[in-house]
Amino acid sequence: MAKKPSKPVDDDAGFFGVPLEQPAAREVEAKAEPKSPAKSEAKPPAKSETKPFPSSVVDIKPEPSREPKPKPGRAPKAPVMQELNPDRPESLPLLYKPPVPLSSILGQERAIETLRKSMNAGRIHHAWIFHGPPGVGKFTAALAFAAILLDPTSEPNFGGDIEPDPESRTQQMLRAGAHPDLNVVVKELALYSRESEIRKRKLTNIPNEVVKEFFVEPATRTTQSAAGARAQKVFIIDEAELLDPPAQNTILKTLEEPPPGTVLILVTSAEHMLLATTRSRCQRVGFVSLDDKSMRSWLKASGAEIGADELAWLLSFARGSPGRLLNAHQGGLHQWYTTLAPMLEATVQGRYTLELGPTMHQLVDQWAKAFVERAEEANQNASKEAANRAATEEMFRLVADFVLRAMRTGAEGGAAGGVLPEPAAAAIDAIREAEARGDANVNGLFVLEGLSADLAAIFRS
Repeated sequence: MAKKPSKPVDDDAGFFGVPLEQPAAREVEAKAEPKSPAKSEAKPPAKSETKPFPSSVVDIKPEPSREPKPKPGRAPKAPVMQELNPDRPESLPLLYKPPVPLSSILGQERAIETLRKSMNAGRIHHAWIFHGPPGVGKFTAALAFAAILLDPTSEPNFGGDIEPDPESRTQQMLRAGAHPDLNVVVKELALYSRESEIRKRKLTNIPNEVVKEFFVEPATRTTQSAAGARAQKVFIIDEAELLDPPAQNTILKTLEEPPPGTVLILVTSAEHMLLATTRSRCQRVGFVSLDDKSMRSWLKASGAEIGADELAWLLSFARGSPGRLLNAHQGGLHQWYTTLAPMLEATVQGRYTLELGPTMHQLVDQWAKAFVERAEEANQNASKEAANRAATEEMFRLVADFVLRAMRTGAEGGAAGGVLPEPAAAAIDAIREAEARGDANVNGLFVLEGLSADLAAIFRS
């Protein structure tokens, strides 16, 4: 049995660029470990057990009451009692880790340079799109950018790069997850909506009601940021490709008449899912897959303990995405590979293996069930359908990776197990077709059995 994943699979466009509504996942970004400030008084976020989403949850303490004190001789007014919603959490979770310096983000020199040039020129656009492969640093860069914009102490350092004072009050609040003017919007916020119907929905997209409640309304409130900051409010919408059409239209209206001092950052691994009119109103910043040197630097900084055989496979499978590597490791995908490798080897040699399709389906089903169980333990709504879709997408990616490895083996000398480019290309087309059948809600077992038969026929001919 495949081990239970401690985190869900990457939120990602599919292997062939087809975006999926996957179960909640947080992008694990590529970054070096920053040095902690020597005299920070901020209390770090409380650690929690790994959960499907969010990765850590810390209640944000309410601000001190600003009600005026009663005058002497007068009895204070009785407080107005609000109706309690027993199924609604009392406070929002912390949806991000403490920001890191822009300089600590690995492998994204061009993207970081774009942000620095904008700040140095004093022209901060009100809307941005951070786009690129999943798990390569987009969300981490958005947090680092926001930390600079919201801090009035941000100024050029000796190298000319604008950075904030790490011990400033703003940075302390950001590290504690308590800055009132940094707002992160994700689909998991549906669980905290004031609308009971929204709380009951499965977490497959970002509905318009969430955008209105956690973006539009906070954007119109009075800022609490200190004077002199480059931005008064920053909103980061993660997995922006999951915004439903009404939500995108709501955002578009805000982009047309942005509140003064408000900066919006849309983070997405499927930019084509955003409206063309939205893209045209945003400054785009592209992020890329990391090279091998950056990946190994990230691994060293992360402290992840991975065996040599698994690590070699993960580095190839992740294709320059630290987030994908970590999710594959935690999701047990290397175990999938070791289970399926003998059957896939027979397949690329043109031999049909009766057990391949059912085995792939069993691994997918076990992963999805484990994900839903963990979500239920965390009192969160998890969609079994979305979990199955996510796991199936990873299975398609694993099979495609195996085919491409076999093609490279053939290209490097025609060794046993290698395949020629023509049948490999046909196999990739077959995986695309299987992916499309899965998106059309064809039974998962039928899809994977059909793929198994199609691949054997391709390599046999």
